[in-house]
Amino acid sequence: MGHNDLMGQAEDVADQVSCAPRGTGAEPRAGRVAAGGGLFLRLTKQYLPHVARLCLISTFLEDGVRMWFQWSEQSEYISATWNCGWFLASCFVLINLLGQLGSCVLILSRNFVQYACFALFGIIALQTVAYSILWDVKFLMRNLALGGGLLLLLAESRGEGKSMFAGVPSLGESSPKQYMQLGGRVLLVLMFMTLLHFELNLITIVQNLVGTALIVLVAVGFKTKLAALTLVLWLAWINLYFNAFWTVAAYKPMHDFLKYDFFQTTSVIGGLLLVVALGPGGVSMDEKKKEW
Repeated sequence: MGHNDLMGQAEDVADQVSCAPRGTGAEPRAGRVAAGGGLFLRLTKQYLPHVARLCLISTFLEDGVRMWFQWSEQSEYISATWNCGWFLASCFVLINLLGQLGSCVLILSRNFVQYACFALFGIIALQTVAYSILWDVKFLMRNLALGGGLLLLLAESRGEGKSMFAGVPSLGESSPKQYMQLGGRVLLVLMFMTLLHFELNLITIVQNLVGTALIVLVAVGFKTKLAALTLVLWLAWINLYFNAFWTVAAYKPMHDFLKYDFFQTTSVIGGLLLVVALGPGGVSMDEKKKEW
């Protein structure tokens, strides 16, 4: 069996996770799918976007809840850092609390999703300035990756909005949705750039090479679903192994640091799951190769 056949079979598995066959009679190259397997794949297709959205907003949910329980600490920090007084600092905490929790409720309930996404974009920008993340390259790249996930969610909501009107012509490949998907893919890979380690040992070098290859594939949209699914598995393992905040006592500073990393990483996983569910979009090599 050749290399191309193996890649084709792997792509079929990734496609089946997000788009199961529905009685067409066609059999995928990876082999015949039994009735039970077909049912599993259909259920996966149905629930994958919901799981992706829940993962994506997890960091906003956690941060909104944290604003409630750490109201005094957060307002004191903002007041001391910016010398803005108790009232403005409290307004900052309130905006973050209501903006994040309210937007998460709207996204999960599928109501006014576009407005909720724009609100979360605003929260990311506000926190980037307020917590001086703008000058920390690592945290800035992770916030940008989070914004990439929101772009993919915004693209998904635009697709749903158009499909509601039966018989109305689609905007097709000229619509902004494809550029949102491109921007989302490119921003998502910034998360993995923060995970690269420049150490001279075989395991680290192999991890860096494989990881770099996968993020390039996702960015350019080649073998996109397979690459995104592989990154989901890899990032999930890294998250559970290295960001296990539940193993650290709550009073230790490392607990909050690992918790922050865990939920931000989970949100990026949600964005990658949206790539698996939606595909790369029109601006991608996967789409262009259909024309060749």
